[in-house]
Amino acid sequence: MKVSKAIKICLDYHRNHSKPNTIRSYEAILTKFGLIFGDTDLEEISSEDILTFLDKITDGTKQQTKRTRYSHLAAFFNFIINNIDERIQNPCANQLLKKLYKANTPVQWDSFEKETIDEIIFRTTKLRNRLILELMARGGMRIGEVLKLTPDDIAGQKLIIRDPKSGREQEVIFITQKIADRLKEYINSKNIEFKQRIFPISYETARSMVKKAGEIVGVRLRPHDLRRRAATYASRAGVPLKP
Repeated sequence: MKVSKAIKICLDYHRNHSKPNTIRSYEAILTKFGLIFGDTDLEEISSEDILTFLDKITDGTKQQTKRTRYSHLAAFFNFIINNIDERIQNPCANQLLKKLYKANTPVQWDSFEKETIDEIIFRTTKLRNRLILELMARGGMRIGEVLKLTPDDIAGQKLIIRDPKSGREQEVIFITQKIADRLKEYINSKNIEFKQRIFPISYETARSMVKKAGEIVGVRLRPHDLRRRAATYASRAGVPLKP
């Protein structure tokens, strides 16, 4: 079987069964792979070919990106082996490749108690920054979701998250009445229109703000630390939160 045909079979499967982000990831790597090896028989692809290809497309990228590209390519071969031709050997199943593209050792971050998060929010005096922190810590929102939020997405305590990371068309998040009131007050004071972003700052600016907020109480804080402390399962499952 030619590589081009195998790629078509694999992508057709993902387009029918996988989430949008997964589809885009496979399309990105397999399209590039097909441009180079499309006319080659699948069983003729060697580990050396895989190494040369990955070196070329991941040059200058982070280790996690390299690992992801390798994993998608290995999964492609496993898909063909498991579903089309079990006689094919996976050229990615090579000890050198596994070592080169292994995942980084994860950084250990502190896990914060509710009282610590409460203190961070309480000591953040700028209303914009406090609202961003509260939406992540109380509503379980991702930082990107907070930054895309517009007044048009708000209906009292209910927030509509459009094009969420989950791949769904939208999700609903509930916030407390107190946060909803502060959010409404902020929108009115800034004369923010329905389709305008409530917090028109960059991702990096928001991350820096979160980091500095943590430093005020002497901790190393990331946006995900706030979301992890939220009542995520309740707020994102359509359960209104009590004030």
